[in-house]
Amino acid sequence: MQKISDISELFLKFAIILLLRSTIMFIYFKSRDELLRIEISKIVYFEADGNYTNIVMVNKLRAAVCMNLGEMENALARQLGTESRIFVRIGKRYIINMEYVYQINVLKQHLILSDYDHFAFQLNISKDALRKMKELMTNTINI
Repeated sequence: MQKISDISELFLKFAIILLLRSTIMFIYFKSRDELLRIEISKIVYFEADGNYTNIVMVNKLRAAVCMNLGEMENALARQLGTESRIFVRIGKRYIINMEYVYQINVLKQHLILSDYDHFAFQLNISKDALRKMKELMTNTINI
């Protein structure tokens, strides 16, 4: 039988874990005239547009940032540390939030990102990039 002090300690550890998981993380982008503060869980994907990167959010808002996709990868790693693992570069044009992957269709060259309620974005991506992504996901979850 556990002592009350042991149960209190377990409860405290559990509460700390929940608190850490519920911590909202933001990423910041600044220019001379603007500051963007975006909750990372609300980012669906990043899309390259020359020297700019478009950020697409769950509410379908878009923001343009003056950096290419490679610089965006570095900014994510620098600001988010290990939390940046939820974002994966796919092909030359996109960085996606893996939490929103709904469907990978290699033959049709489609990747569908969805929250199952409010949005579904269809991205056209090369077969090779989709194959690699599908392999990465299936190896991770052991299907």
